[in-house]
Amino acid sequence: MQQTKKSTASAPASARSGTPSETDGWSLDEHWPELVSGLADQITEGISALQNTIDQLLVKGRISKLEHRSLSIPAERIKLAGVGAQQINRFYAGRIRQSHEKVDMSELVEGVLQERKKELGILGIALRRKLKPVEVLIDPTVAHAFVNAVLDWGLPFGNRVDVRMDLNPWPQHARFQVRVSNDGVPPSSSTHSDNLNWMLIRQIALATGGVDIEREVNDDGVSFTAMFNRTVQAVDGISAVDLSDDQSSMFKSLSGTYVLTISPSLQIRADVRDALREIGIMSDSVVDFAQANEAIRGRMPNLIVVDSEIKGEAFELFRRDLLREVFEFPFVEISPDDSSFDMSGFGEFSMAKVGRGNIREALGTAVMFELAKMM
Repeated sequence: MQQTKKSTASAPASARSGTPSETDGWSLDEHWPELVSGLADQITEGISALQNTIDQLLVKGRISKLEHRSLSIPAERIKLAGVGAQQINRFYAGRIRQSHEKVDMSELVEGVLQERKKELGILGIALRRKLKPVEVLIDPTVAHAFVNAVLDWGLPFGNRVDVRMDLNPWPQHARFQVRVSNDGVPPSSSTHSDNLNWMLIRQIALATGGVDIEREVNDDGVSFTAMFNRTVQAVDGISAVDLSDDQSSMFKSLSGTYVLTISPSLQIRADVRDALREIGIMSDSVVDFAQANEAIRGRMPNLIVVDSEIKGEAFELFRRDLLREVFEFPFVEISPDDSSFDMSGFGEFSMAKVGRGNIREALGTAVMFELAKMM
């Protein structure tokens, strides 16, 4: 029987001649930025050509406006993904020239929101904002891209968006916050928190320097916070209330303020009402959280006074639901310790406390302080 000889593949010419091959020492790990850049460029170029063809079909009457929109929406999403990948790669490679300037972040954020006003309306997004002027040393174009990336990341998680720009109490850094809530309807399973937009946010923060970011993802939606270490000018906030004899200016600012008291105790409700009346504040009272929810549907209060005796799981549920309606809301707790009086801090869930026996003397001060922080 004839025996078959096994042949061995001959070595490349470069190996035989001793010249280095293109594959020698090459690793994709070292060249992935080039891969990302190439893919992003092809995506954006290809999708632009596709969109142009879709537009031409509409002009020639070959497709309807509804069909044009149905094709354009996924095309736009693919294009945004390509542009996002390009931006990530440029920031990573240091190809973005940054010119740090004094930028009023409240104006910049408001500008972005105005630019996207039509888009948010089409998506059915309910938007609230609370923007205080605060200046940061940052490149305006980079800051603009950063704010847009944060919105692009958060919007898929819900239909209510709260945007806040202010000064963090300590350290005194400009603070940019976005909260997106979904009214109890979880987002699509295809929505991921670690997506391309989140990668872009992290890369911009890293490339810019001096920007610390945090996020929280839960069943109710997402929250995002960015701290800008290079804050150069802060707003003149109110850290305390001057309770001098002449409080006319403060009283004027409280005009129209409305407070809701929640307590099963008739005595506490009466004492709170009288203390608030002395500083010119209108108030109503209810005995439990069911009645409080009914009252809020009729009129949203500026502050709520709550009896510590009914604080618990029901209160936490009530407060969580309320914070879906407003970005920030002040509470004052009536403590069983007759002489207690504690001002709140600046955290979202911090709460001032006034003792039951100290309502007439201290409640007005606590309420004025809490309302001043909201101004």
